[in-house]
This record gives sequence, C-alpha cells and structure tokens, in this order.
Amino acid sequence: MLKKISKLPFKGTPEQEAKLKAVIAENCNDKSQLMHVMQEAQEIYGYLPFEVQAMIAEGMNVPIEKIYGVSTFYAQFALSPKGKYNISVCLGTACYVKGAQELVDKIEEILQISSGECTEDGKFSIEACRCIGACGLAPVMTINDDVYGTITADDVEGILAKYN
Repeated sequence: MLKKISKLPFKGTPEQEAKLKAVIAENCNDKSQLMHVMQEAQEIYGYLPFEVQAMIAEGMNVPIEKIYGVSTFYAQFALSPKGKYNISVCLGTACYVKGAQELVDKIEEILQISSGECTEDGKFSIEACRCIGACGLAPVMTINDDVYGTITADDVEGILAKYN
C-alpha cells in the first residue's frame, strides 16, 4: 500500500525544530542511528513531512532519497499527520468480506478525504489496516481507542457525529 504525502501545509514550530536539531546533533556522526533519528523526529512532529525529512537528510549527511525510502518502507512512519481522531478500518479477510470497504467508502465520502489523509481542520484522519484481531466483531472500525464492531456503512455517520 502506498503512503500518501500530506496535502496540508507544514506547521512545525521553532521548538520542534530545536528538539530535532538536538537529536540530529547527538547522532550525526553515526549513520547507524538514522532510524533512531527518524523515530525521534516522528515523536516530535507526529509524522515525517518533506521538510522534516530534508532536515534529517542534511543533518545526518544522507541523501533525502534514503530518508524517503526508509519512511515509506517501514509501517511505523507516517508521511501525513494524524487527526485528533484517527479512524482505522480493518481490511483483514473477515472484515473485508463483511463490508469493511463500504465503511471506508462512507467515511471518505463524509469527511471528503481519502485513506491516509487528514481533514484540513486536523480533526479526523483515516487509514485502512490489516487484521486487528477482532474478527468475531467484523467489520471493525476504531477511532483512537474506541472500537466499533458489527457495523454497517449506515452506522458511520452517527458514529462520527459523536466526535464533533
């Protein structure tokens, strides 16, 4: 699955930049620490936008292509910000055959974003995931730590309304 690059403008703060630069300075002489620096950057910013990847590439003296390659290879890295409410829909086999794709379609229609994106107000983000281990509740959708099972596309609007 391709990771989507955020369409939202980068909103990093000077404090975040200072934290990242300190992490880079501590690790810039050891290329084996690249993954650690990227993890710390994601902890600071919540995701790895191009601007942050560029800071890491420059500070660690590695090509930006390498940063991008690592960030798109490992599932732990996100190229788009997560919303205040991160919606995840399981597309594992049990959920998929019971209508999970219809849930995704309905959420995308209501929020006017695609999977992997965040709403402009930063309130919601959506992502599809593989099995979350709740097959008996298929199809399953989570919003942060809240789990919704055995739901249909008709239930989605009411569920999202709880978070407005």
